[in-house]
Amino acid sequence: MSVKVAEEWLNICGGCECSLLDVGEPLLDILSKVEFVHMPVLMDHKYLGQTGEGMKVEVPEADVGLISGGIRTEEDREIAKEMRAKCKVIVAVGSCACFGGVPALANMFLKDEIFEKVYRETKSTVPGEYPCEEVPEWTDRVYALDEVIKVDVQVPGCPPPPSLIVEALTSILENKPFKLEEKAVCEDCPLKREKKAIASIKRPLDKYWPSKDGRCLLELGYLCLGPATRSGCRGDREAPRCIAGGFPCRGCFGPIRKGANLMVDMMGALATIGLNIRSIPDRLATFNRFLGAHNRLRPRRRV
Repeated sequence: MSVKVAEEWLNICGGCECSLLDVGEPLLDILSKVEFVHMPVLMDHKYLGQTGEGMKVEVPEADVGLISGGIRTEEDREIAKEMRAKCKVIVAVGSCACFGGVPALANMFLKDEIFEKVYRETKSTVPGEYPCEEVPEWTDRVYALDEVIKVDVQVPGCPPPPSLIVEALTSILENKPFKLEEKAVCEDCPLKREKKAIASIKRPLDKYWPSKDGRCLLELGYLCLGPATRSGCRGDREAPRCIAGGFPCRGCFGPIRKGANLMVDMMGALATIGLNIRSIPDRLATFNRFLGAHNRLRPRRRV
């Protein structure tokens, strides 16, 4: 008997779904063991029945539920709860589902401030009224999935590497535990550290080409969050994903261990190379770029 799988996307860009579809040949092995009963990116399954006769959101019952995206609207909340009620195992897929992701940067602002900026103050927008008809009501902030429902497995990343999604699904199908190692991106990084101090931070990739020096990006003056970010994005590459592309780690895999504070850990790492933390602009958002849920980011006090 095949395992039934339901997949949902909430407050996301669609990158996690692309990563899932990019699995390639290994996906064929999984498809022989599973049956997708709900997946909006591929299947035209209506929440209120195929002819709209339903009175509340419904998804089919499934053994495994994959959910990407955080909670930004009351509709997101309703769908997440329905998935939890209908699925035996819930997997949070991607940084938005696990930590709030980039959309949770909005947690630094009040709803009215965001609406005013988007619908009235942006130069490219003709000032108008806020949308209020046939659109879902916003929640008070962006929530990670586990703040609203119980999550059994987390697969972080923006988006997660296809191989990691396969590993998580395979573990569930074989009834084995899935857990990422509690080690930093730096431990998988091949760039050389010389323990040299720096005085300031450069803009990303400013006058830099990785093949010329092979040195630690942080020690070259580029803000890399590798010392405080959980490893796991490497996959089949020779280096962590961003590093392999010649770019500093941005922190999308979250803290090295559950409950750790990436910003605090990075402050300690930067202190070891003599950098004044105050020299980093917009520190709160920079260190919590993908981690704004769980009350890590809140509206700033306006002067």
